[in-house]
Amino acid sequence: MRLASIAVIVVATVAVPTDRLSAQAADPISQAIKQAWAGAKRNITESADQMPEDGYGFRPVDTVRTFGQILAHIAGANYVFCATAKGEKSPFAEDHFEKTATTRAAIQKALADSLAYCNQVYDSLTDARAAELVAMPFGMGKGARAGLLMANTGHLQEHYGNLVTYFRIKGLVPPSSRRGQ
Repeated sequence: MRLASIAVIVVATVAVPTDRLSAQAADPISQAIKQAWAGAKRNITESADQMPEDGYGFRPVDTVRTFGQILAHIAGANYVFCATAKGEKSPFAEDHFEKTATTRAAIQKALADSLAYCNQVYDSLTDARAAELVAMPFGMGKGARAGLLMANTGHLQEHYGNLVTYFRIKGLVPPSSRRGQ
């Protein structure tokens, strides 16, 4: 029995790529932040792709944003969060794309560009950089870069929750449910 246990441990250790183990061991906090970002980004990107053009103008009631306005809002907020994390001035105001991107194609481009901009920050994140104090946007004071990037990821997931409701109202299955996640 003991020999079998040792064999399982050895096989399991050999089966995991060593570069992945060393990256996780070296920077486990930033790796977790990157994984959360990847999941949120996937939900938002697949939502933007799945909704047909006519659904971009859909809103359940007059007092909330349309589907497209939510995605445009996310694009603008991504720039604000990620520029702050980079130590730069945001190239766009938070509401820029809500005011200027009115078609599915324009909203998808703004969203994709904002995600690519943020990828630079998340890709270069290490645990040491995650712990650095930065000025936070939206009057949030100073905080760890990790907190700023987690707030951005949380913002995407918050609005994904809105989009899920929009999908369900329209009789569509949202992306994460389609994937079984």
